[in-house]
Amino acid sequence: MLHWTILSLFLYFPEDKTEYIPAAITSVIFVIGAVLTMKFIMKKSKQDEEKTKALEEKMLQYAQEEKKE
Repeated sequence: MLHWTILSLFLYFPEDKTEYIPAAITSVIFVIGAVLTMKFIMKKSKQDEEKTKALEEKMLQYAQEEKKE
């Protein structure tokens, strides 16, 4: 019984639906921010992957030159 009483304190459905507008705007802002952050992380990851591949190729090339000598 106490459990439902505590949970009901957090439930609030306003009669005036315009009270949802600030929450919707905030949600949209955070979703856009999350998408931009995800795209930035993916772009940075791709750049790091290319740098790593270039370094790996350079190391393999150096190792092959060492074997020849």
